Amino acid sequence: MITRLLVANRGEIARRVFRTCRALGISTVAVFSDADADAPHVAEADLAVRLPGTRPADTYLDADRLLAACRVSGADAVHPGYGFLSESAEFAREVLAAGLVWVGPPPEAIAAMGVKIGAKRRMAEAGVPVLPSLDLAAPEEFPLLVKASAGGGGRGMRVVRGPGELAGAVESARREAAAAFGDGTVFAEPLLEQARHVEVQVLADRHGTVWALGERECSVQRRHQKVIEECPSPGISEATRSLLYEAAVRAARTIGYVGAGTVEFLVKGDRVAFLEMNTRLQVEHPVTELVHGVDLVRLQLEVAEGAALPAAPPPPAGWAVEARLYAEDGEHVPQAGVLRRFEIPGDVRVDAGVESGSVVSPHYDALLAKVVAHGATRAEAVRKLVSALRRARLHGLTTNRDLLVNILTNREFVAGDTHTGFLDPDGPVRASAAATGTPAEAGSAAGAGPAAGQAGLAAALAVAALNRSRARVLPGLPAGWRNVRSQPRTLRFEETGEVTYDPLPEGVTVAAAEPYRVVLEHDGLRRTYEIAHYPGSVCVDHADGHAELTPVPRLPEPAEHVVPGSLLAPMPGNVLRVEVEPGDRVVKGQAVLVLEAMKMEHRITAPADGVVAAVQVEKGRQVDAGAVLVIIQEGDS
Repeated sequence: MITRLLVANRGEIARRVFRTCRALGISTVAVFSDADADAPHVAEADLAVRLPGTRPADTYLDADRLLAACRVSGADAVHPGYGFLSESAEFAREVLAAGLVWVGPPPEAIAAMGVKIGAKRRMAEAGVPVLPSLDLAAPEEFPLLVKASAGGGGRGMRVVRGPGELAGAVESARREAAAAFGDGTVFAEPLLEQARHVEVQVLADRHGTVWALGERECSVQRRHQKVIEECPSPGISEATRSLLYEAAVRAARTIGYVGAGTVEFLVKGDRVAFLEMNTRLQVEHPVTELVHGVDLVRLQLEVAEGAALPAAPPPPAGWAVEARLYAEDGEHVPQAGVLRRFEIPGDVRVDAGVESGSVVSPHYDALLAKVVAHGATRAEAVRKLVSALRRARLHGLTTNRDLLVNILTNREFVAGDTHTGFLDPDGPVRASAAATGTPAEAGSAAGAGPAAGQAGLAAALAVAALNRSRARVLPGLPAGWRNVRSQPRTLRFEETGEVTYDPLPEGVTVAAAEPYRVVLEHDGLRRTYEIAHYPGSVCVDHADGHAELTPVPRLPEPAEHVVPGSLLAPMPGNVLRVEVEPGDRVVKGQAVLVLEAMKMEHRITAPADGVVAAVQVEKGRQVDAGAVLVIIQEGDS
């Protein structure tokens, strides 16, 4: 029997496991890096052990330190969560060798699926349908997909559409795979375009029972990372569903699987092809839990203790949809800093690694939370999720909230017509446009519409009201009072420019103008704006979305001069590669430098044709956000 469980992970998955442990009366142990010392998962555990340092390699990926944490805390079991060492057969062996309970599959099963090249071969021998592997030296068909053999999560994957792209894609994929997984081995297979990405949740005990616990649709992705998941899939036939379940169970039985895992497939029409098996709990497991009425973490713990599963899994009921909420800007660049306010209302489940006031670190993944809605029908679940996202209070960091709303309200998504190219530049929703609030084809973004246009006015009125509430001289007079008005009252924001709030725009009346709440009426329609004030910013929330505005001081402090043509680091990171030298001619869009941050490579490109005037950094250097990386002089000289 498990009495004290250490979760060898962080963030929302650690909190998720702790929640089930509390319900079962199991004592919990958190581990934390220096960057996570004040994180919610640390506070929620019964005991916590520091892993000195910030880099994953020195903390959450250090098996010796994790086992030492078990010894000092008295833990008798380890749950690996997902990511980090969750799919390390060697770590599983070390946990078992230390006499601890491993809440995961046998090390042999992890090893069997840990290398994709070998896993594909084994699945093919077992009769599971697979895509053919292509010769990287001379592939016979394009487009193809280069994939890392030793990992997942979209890292080490590159789409190649012609021979000229192959060498660079292979080199880049190998480099990213080596950095992420310690193994730069890659392989290639045909790119099955506009296919669905469908995965089957499996659960197996030590007594021979294997469940196929429904399927999940995970087709809406960008950069091969999932954004929206749902259960069940809206676009497969019952015959295809049966084929998927049979193949998933066969895959699990072939490797002697025990515990919770996921078998992933590409589906196009009636064609099914094995992608990989994730020998752990998946990020998107909540949609399965809500539809099937189970607690997968509880089942994991019970199986680890030797319990037998019932002969058949519980039947599905209703529909569940999950949205992954990331701290990232409109170009998908991860954001780090203080999340000043984090509130998501409504009839939704929120699995979050953060709370109001949390610091989002540049050292780890930028996922803030998974927001999940369940309903009797798909339409009901989607409606609940859209409502919760639109009404969420997310202050301090830019997020992908608008992108999520744009996806969920898009005509093709609503019809269930999704595929892995859904967020491609020529797909139904352009990921970069949607992330910045541009309306999708068949639904407005969270920040679009008349309400968003009046957000600046509401912010200006609230700032004026706040300033007046703090007045010590003649506090009873209205703000900006004059015997004879000399000029309009305005406030300038970096995002909107100058906003005139006295006199009001034609047709607009003010029902209330308080420091934290403004009510405006326009064309007979009244809207309420909730206002939050922070140093250097004003956040405006309304029924249709959110705006974060930066007031421009009337008497600004002298700013540090930046040389024209300077390319600045969009985030803290490590300089992975410098691809230009002073004097080089570059063209618009050409990569000049590659940063590594939050487990991803980020290309810094030339904004225009020109000549490299200076390179301010070198390979291996750690840079802060806003640091000058390269200076490009536009033109021919």
